[in-house]
Amino acid sequence: MHPTTTVTFFRYTSLREKIWAFGMMQFAHADLRRSKGLSFYKLLGSGKGDGFHPLPDWSVYALLQVWETEADAAQFFQQSRLMEKYRAHSSERWTIYLRSIAGKGAWSGRNPFPPATEQDAKNPYIAVITRATIRLRHLYRFWKYVPISQQPLRDNAGLLFAKGIGEAPIVQMATFSLWKNAEALRAFAYQSAEHRAAIAQTRDLDWYAEELFGRFQPYRSVGTWGGKNPLPDLT
Repeated sequence: MHPTTTVTFFRYTSLREKIWAFGMMQFAHADLRRSKGLSFYKLLGSGKGDGFHPLPDWSVYALLQVWETEADAAQFFQQSRLMEKYRAHSSERWTIYLRSIAGKGAWSGRNPFPPATEQDAKNPYIAVITRATIRLRHLYRFWKYVPISQQPLRDNAGLLFAKGIGEAPIVQMATFSLWKNAEALRAFAYQSAEHRAAIAQTRDLDWYAEELFGRFQPYRSVGTWGGKNPLPDLT
């Protein structure tokens, strides 16, 4: 038994369903708080394109959850009335099950991702969640620098998936990214001049009021995104 993190992406096509999804950012809390074994969750919107973007993508929303056990997660996805509603309204869904490898920083005052005691040595995939609350006085400078820091993600052969997500537009932002292996992630983190410069700016200018970096091992992939399962060997 170990804590399990799940990230679920939902896609909505019609205007009616997009309005429903936006409303659930408020109305889903009551059901989520009653979910058995759920120790942490965040309802998240998304930004246009990949990575950080100040403009919202009204067609994509995400649900981040941390469970006491995988059985609790399975019960929620298979039996909860809330998920029945999400399935009825969304045109596509994809859920990734994650084991936490390491986490640094805080989200809403704490680190919700306790490291798992076991990892699969034969599983090369790495997922990363980065999250930050940007100080208001640095908003303009932060968003002006974002396009430069995002350049190494374009056509990156080691990057399987990336999406900007967040609790509130502009100020509270996060990214979820999925990598082929640890080597691809390290190459981006340490060999990219743009990324290294972004880290230096973060330290020098103190951009964030709160930040978190979490690294995970994806071990199960359920559903589709863009018509296919991004991790078919983890189904």
